[in-house]
Amino acid sequence: MRTVLLLLATSALAADFEIRLDRVRSGYDGQTCWVHARAGAIPGRTPTVVLTMQKLLLTGSDVFYALNDLRTGDLGRSWQGPTEHPTLGRREEPGGTVVAPSDFWPKWHAASGQLLGIGHTVRYEQNQVSHGAPRQTVFSVYEAARRQWAPWETLPMPDEARFFNAGAGSVQRVDLPDGSILLPIYFSAKGDRLARVAVLRCRFDGRRLTWVETGNELAIPEGRGLVEPSLTRFGGRFYLTIRSDARGYVATSADGLHFDPPQPWRWEDGAELGNYNTQTHWVTHQDGLYLVYTRKGANNDHVFRHRAPLFLAQVNPRTLRVIRATEQVLVPERGARLGNFGVTEVNERETWVTVTEWMQTWGPNFVIPTDNRYGADNTLYAARIRWKRPNKNWRP
Repeated sequence: MRTVLLLLATSALAADFEIRLDRVRSGYDGQTCWVHARAGAIPGRTPTVVLTMQKLLLTGSDVFYALNDLRTGDLGRSWQGPTEHPTLGRREEPGGTVVAPSDFWPKWHAASGQLLGIGHTVRYEQNQVSHGAPRQTVFSVYEAARRQWAPWETLPMPDEARFFNAGAGSVQRVDLPDGSILLPIYFSAKGDRLARVAVLRCRFDGRRLTWVETGNELAIPEGRGLVEPSLTRFGGRFYLTIRSDARGYVATSADGLHFDPPQPWRWEDGAELGNYNTQTHWVTHQDGLYLVYTRKGANNDHVFRHRAPLFLAQVNPRTLRVIRATEQVLVPERGARLGNFGVTEVNERETWVTVTEWMQTWGPNFVIPTDNRYGADNTLYAARIRWKRPNKNWRP
């Protein structure tokens, strides 16, 4: 099933665009739901978009199964899949531990001409997350001719205690013209409750991803620290948006590795944005820098961690403040979470934000399915931002 809805049109303060919301698929069995919908675009006269997502067990917490993908070669008019890929599935380890890739994000790597997906591992014991187990960054390359993903591998990291639990789950990366990859990660030493953030510079030769160097650490002494960073480049500077328990943060850098101290996300008047304990990601056009986020204060107290609706607003790159007058809804709220999403530069005319309705909430002592009283049914959405001027930030 697919429906199309035209939402708000242009913003007078930034790049002109319109938003078209596509309902790619829906369906909810009450036991599992699709999550982590993120896509990569293979350039061509008409780009091929490959979207990955995976099933979540509703009665567990972060219990994920093998990644699947959907594919479109006609800009979303039709989709093939979902197709399960055992090469992106669970593996058994000694002692009964099971390890799986999750929080995966495909993106085209222009220098090698490959679609490279990056995420991180999660380990289970008896189908429950093993919180004392290590975590690594994982990667896989899409074999376009065969429509298959190579078996996932882990990124070798320096033998340092701080990287015991280190991963690049749900992060936006920046690929430099020389093929180097600036990859944000979050990490902690064994037993440390505070996670920290840094950006890695990596090499990718079309087959293997390797570490080169690590930028400075960013940390805050509250909650569980900093997690799920996302990176973009705009106007010659690098911008990092970061999740934390109490509020979201933003930091900037001249070189993409060494960042100023993070500061809370705020509106222009100084009030906090209201985003907390949830991902934020970037939409970037040469005429404007935009944040995609969720927040409090949107008649959404019934949504877990206020993770819906999904908003888009322009950011002032000098003050790092969100411009309230530019805020608009990308994906509407129907009772389910929308906090795990992806952004894809499809071509110079379109940027997509993809997300599924996460059909789960928290009971007093356990995780339970959403009762979908507000209409959610695990729909997969593609919010298509269609630029009036070609996006020079996109390059094949």
